Amino acid sequence: MSVTTVAFVIADNPPKRLDKAIARDVPEEATLSRSRLAKLLAEGAITVNGVVATDQTGKIAAGDRVEITVEQAADVEIVAEDIALEVIYEDDDLIVINKPVGMVVHPAPGSPSGTLVNALMYHFGDNLSGIGGEKRPGIVHRIDKDTSGLLVVAKSDKAHQGLAKQFEKHTVERKYYALVYGMPDIMDPRLRGVKGVSFEGSNVMRITTMLGRHKADRQKQAVSFSEGRHAITRARVVETYGTPVQLCLVECWLETGRTHQIRVHMAHAGHGLVGDQTYGGRRKLNHKALSEVARDAVAAFPRQALHAAVLGFVHPVTGEDMLFEAPLPEDMQGLLDHL
Repeated sequence: MSVTTVAFVIADNPPKRLDKAIARDVPEEATLSRSRLAKLLAEGAITVNGVVATDQTGKIAAGDRVEITVEQAADVEIVAEDIALEVIYEDDDLIVINKPVGMVVHPAPGSPSGTLVNALMYHFGDNLSGIGGEKRPGIVHRIDKDTSGLLVVAKSDKAHQGLAKQFEKHTVERKYYALVYGMPDIMDPRLRGVKGVSFEGSNVMRITTMLGRHKADRQKQAVSFSEGRHAITRARVVETYGTPVQLCLVECWLETGRTHQIRVHMAHAGHGLVGDQTYGGRRKLNHKALSEVARDAVAAFPRQALHAAVLGFVHPVTGEDMLFEAPLPEDMQGLLDHL
């Protein structure tokens, strides 16, 4: 296995901890993330003034010479599978995929194969420079198995770090379409009593809570106002269905990106997603407001009616503004046609 050596000198006024000083001064072109550096430290692959350093909290001074031995990216034990992918965009550093309904993003004990990562390993072949020392796609965000739409995946360490920073700073543009029960409206007195729900601009609903694991069901997420991670969702009505209104298509955009965020937030506001067996539930629709065909189509819809339609970010290598859109999948468009 081939190796390369990254050598540099610690600049003035370094942080007190060795790991932080190295992370600050390591050359950008080395594309070594903090987590990768921590792993290299633990492996004894970093020397300071010729002495192997493994203590992350060790001391370091300006003028100290650091050398990092980096091995070529290793193959990982993820089976490459020839699964068709809808590629929206691809270059040497990243790929944008329109993920179909039913595909899990990453292999897990319950889904060891048939995932997006399995498909990407086959698609990339040898054209993968490696993430964190391993030849694997760099997953920086996910969407649920039964949610369709756009995902960006890194093919190189530099792209992975750059994209991860944008997601961390919440500068990535992400818009979703969801079919929900009822209609969010500033004039609805019920919503005024729902904690965390407010309106801004032209009838845009803003939901601000914390999200964390449900205490009784670890597979679910739950709204909280005392613990968990900060989460903000905005939603705007695009189209309404029924007279009086029974359902509406909303455009949701995320200021944060937490697990199941849109599904949990919309249910919290009383506007659960059609087909969401976990959070949405089923509701009786007014037989005078919608046709029997429409009501049956809603009742039979097998998944949460949610689609990641817009994805925008700054290319982490070229600096170019990137914006992608994906139309509604056939099943969701067909449901709207029935309505």
